[in-house]
Amino acid sequence: MNFPANLRYTKDHEWVLLEGNIATVGITEFAQGELGDIVYVDIDTIGQHLAAESVFGTVEAVKTVSDLYLPLTGTITEKNSSLDAAPEKVNQDPYGEGWMIKIKVDDPADLAGLMDAPAYQALTGA
Repeated sequence: MNFPANLRYTKDHEWVLLEGNIATVGITEFAQGELGDIVYVDIDTIGQHLAAESVFGTVEAVKTVSDLYLPLTGTITEKNSSLDAAPEKVNQDPYGEGWMIKIKVDDPADLAGLMDAPAYQALTGA
């Protein structure tokens, strides 16, 4: 199981990469493994300002549909439109081509409230 040290993690299995005040968000390798084959990603919150832990979209796998939770308060500026045609990128490369959204973060210091890689690994038991 892969837990990149340069990312931060949420209890809801999202990962965050913060560059300045722009955060890239996706779901973790653990999450995509638990969900199984992802067949659809639905994100219709572009341009919206949402609080941390708000639902920003859903991911649909063969067996289930799961909500996606915003890890930090901010405005969703972009979604990974390549997932519309190829949602399997989330399974194949969750920390790369499978990213989901970009957020303009209200307060980058909020990142400190998220888990680092060792804490997230302990949460998953992997």
